Amino acid sequence: MLYYFFEYLEQHFDFFGAGVFQYISFRASMAMVFSLLISLIYGKKLINFLRKKQVGESVRELGLAGQVEKTGTPTMGGIMILISIIIPTLLFARLSSVYIIILLIATVWMAIVGFIDDYIKVFKKNKEGLHGKFKIIGQIGIGIVVGLILYFNKFVVVREYVHGDSGFVSLTRVSSFYHDVKSMITSIPFLKDNEFDYNLILGWLNPDYTWAVYVLVVVFIITAVSNGANITDGIDGLAAGTSAIIGLTLMILAYLSGNAIFADYLNIMYIPNSGELVIYCAAFTGACIGFLWYNSYPAQIFMGDTGSLMLGGCIATMALCLRKELLIPVLCGIFLIENLSVMLQVSYFKYQKKKHGIEYARANRLFRMSPLHHHYQKGGFHESKIVIRFLILGVLLSIVTLATLKLR
Repeated sequence: MLYYFFEYLEQHFDFFGAGVFQYISFRASMAMVFSLLISLIYGKKLINFLRKKQVGESVRELGLAGQVEKTGTPTMGGIMILISIIIPTLLFARLSSVYIIILLIATVWMAIVGFIDDYIKVFKKNKEGLHGKFKIIGQIGIGIVVGLILYFNKFVVVREYVHGDSGFVSLTRVSSFYHDVKSMITSIPFLKDNEFDYNLILGWLNPDYTWAVYVLVVVFIITAVSNGANITDGIDGLAAGTSAIIGLTLMILAYLSGNAIFADYLNIMYIPNSGELVIYCAAFTGACIGFLWYNSYPAQIFMGDTGSLMLGGCIATMALCLRKELLIPVLCGIFLIENLSVMLQVSYFKYQKKKHGIEYARANRLFRMSPLHHHYQKGGFHESKIVIRFLILGVLLSIVTLATLKLR
């Protein structure tokens, strides 16, 4: 909103300083600052309000140190994150950008799914919350919406450059004649010619159905990442800290992919108008850091599914908009190993139960407890130490993700 206001002031009144709003770097900085301030200033008020309304977490006895003491800690803190993302984005982003529209839809949609789950747990006193199949329906729903918009919207394009009389076409070199084309290519990490076209999947059969394949991929990615973030939200500060690191990395990738000069220098795909994603990523990162102020050990508030499902859905959608979805296993490595630890634990338990019986299976689990962070808690590690070490791993994964820009 402020972008359009100051653009009007500059064009019609030559207002001093209004032109600074044309710079993505300035608007992104302001979005992050505002996001942090909203979290820090209104976070305490939200915590007090939730305590007054007795919106507290009901913690199950899992035999973990310090777990019972957390009973009654306010939950639904994802509301704080949601507000801290939405308001700065509305203020500083160009709302006509299709990428901003997609992300706002995904953010609110996933927050609503998570809120319903938290509401059932807190107010209906049902510890199971929203039934799993309804969560999946919600995730599939937003996956279909995001997939269809990205596939069919005419403003979701990439830039191709034509070189000389030969008619050779590539995705880099800003000095040549270019045109923006509707294409379903994405980036493949660690490969020199690192573009993959989804049309190749069914192109030999019937390219008219490529959209269905792409939508299925989008649904899978959003479901997997949002569930991964949800599982990771098990100890104080882990999900928020990990998401902040991922958000900052995506902000860098968005800035590079949305800048023709940097994209040319790094020999990566240039995505027109994707620079606006920098503002959203900045607000997202600021919201996570601001929430971490209250969520770090000992947590004064939990994000609940309102926050964790939303964060995972937003991260997946950002990666898809930047055509970096194949980097998710690296960038979101923490979410991946947490997901895998649960899947391996369940599969191994069922295998041992079938082969040796339930008593043997219980006594010989693959992990002491899953997800993986609880395995280390059972091993006697303090949760703050676990969080710090996981975040260090998250930083390393972020560095590897950025290194893929040149390691090909």
